[in-house]
Amino acid sequence: MQFDLKKFFLTGREPYRAEINLDLSGYDFPGYQVQEPVVGTFVAEPTAEGVVVKLNVDASVSAECARCLDSVHQAYSLQREWLVRESDLTSDMLELPIDEAGKLPIDELVCEELVMEVPPVLLCSSDCQGLCPVCGKPKAAGCTCCEEGSTTPVDERLAILKQLLN
Repeated sequence: MQFDLKKFFLTGREPYRAEINLDLSGYDFPGYQVQEPVVGTFVAEPTAEGVVVKLNVDASVSAECARCLDSVHQAYSLQREWLVRESDLTSDMLELPIDEAGKLPIDELVCEELVMEVPPVLLCSSDCQGLCPVCGKPKAAGCTCCEEGSTTPVDERLAILKQLLN
């Protein structure tokens, strides 16, 4: 889906509104996937200063927890607004991904905003303890390998580090 912003500057007298329903499952996001369609609205409103572009979308992402490797599913709601002046269409400083013809690809805009919104490291919970470095089981599942007083063997190469903690 593309919005012709250059043409809207010439002929747009009334606000333009479009419903968004994007399947982004084939896109390569950094460390997560967008499984469900991204839904929302795209609005362009002419003003005395230029065109106000508004993007409101809801997306659901899934990934593995960075600590325990459990599945993580999180929802994000994005509300963004930009003021675009006609002179901005030829500027390199414009934050929107507008091509040479003045067209704005909505799917690319949504992808860029998701990459900026979703953190690079997702956790199943803020207090996730992760995996046990000895047995590899989730610590939350009751692993006792690393508890104080356990008799698990310590790698001799790392024993000097234990002295630093004392």
